[in-house]
Amino acid sequence: MYDVVTVGSATLDVFVYTELPDMDGTRKLVSYPAGSKILIKKLGFMTGGGGTNTAVSFSRLGLKTAYLGKLGTDDTGRRIVEQLKTEGVSFVGPRGKKDFTAYSVILDSKGHDRTILTYKGIANHLDFREIDKKKLKTKWFYLSSLMGKSFQTQKKLCLYAKKKKIKVAYNPSDYQIKRSDVSYLLKRSDVLVFNRREAGLLTGKNDIKGQMKKISKMGPGIICITDGPHGDYTYDVRTGDFYSMKPHRINIKERTGAGDAFASSFVTGLIKKDIEFAMKLALVNAESVVMYHGAKNKLLTYREAVRKIKSNPVKVKKERL
Repeated sequence: MYDVVTVGSATLDVFVYTELPDMDGTRKLVSYPAGSKILIKKLGFMTGGGGTNTAVSFSRLGLKTAYLGKLGTDDTGRRIVEQLKTEGVSFVGPRGKKDFTAYSVILDSKGHDRTILTYKGIANHLDFREIDKKKLKTKWFYLSSLMGKSFQTQKKLCLYAKKKKIKVAYNPSDYQIKRSDVSYLLKRSDVLVFNRREAGLLTGKNDIKGQMKKISKMGPGIICITDGPHGDYTYDVRTGDFYSMKPHRINIKERTGAGDAFASSFVTGLIKKDIEFAMKLALVNAESVVMYHGAKNKLLTYREAVRKIKSNPVKVKKERL
């Protein structure tokens, strides 16, 4: 029996470091001169994707974890399975030959934001019929962003979860909200975690409390919205309690994987304790990740995270919404 099975993408992330590109300040675009050859100072190869990032996070935080997604039979797929194994994560998905394992190129930029070029490949072709249901004995499903046939499979997994009394946590992306009918998953999710921009796309509202109230009518029992340096917010729809928290001031190196670290840690905190602890656990793990390059490099163990919570406490404010 697993504590959680993550369902999402798995990629090989290639970090490209050049002499920093020009930034168009008026249009907020990263630009490279056309027709030129740009030397790369450094390349970094790391596995990524919402499914595997969160699986490693859950595992390091002490939960028995499996990853469900579709990988190619190429070397990239093999590399991902091997890394998951070293992290104590079981791979319970199918392998396929019709396409490549997903691949991302992450370009450097001025500031802390980044531009990511992503090829989804075989990640979008997970068929519910390919899944060995005997391997899905778990207490939680954690769903991250998938498209195409894989998104339809996530819908079927929600029905499966209801039948088997498995709880569902959902972390959609902005492109999934724009291109898919996510209401089906929202209606069947126990926990929803995403950022303020994504919440705005979903609700058409800009203020956090307005977003919370509108989303509360869509199905989730617990809603968590992150807003970068401005704070993190959680609404317990079941009780009407609203929680808010300000992050620490830290030096940010690169943001890749911060959302995955936060969401997976938040769900872990709910499994182990309560909402206030979940928010603190999510914060320290996400802050650990953004101070270094790579989505998995500095994910904390449960003991490390608890130590950081105690050594650098943060206050969670509770009120009625």
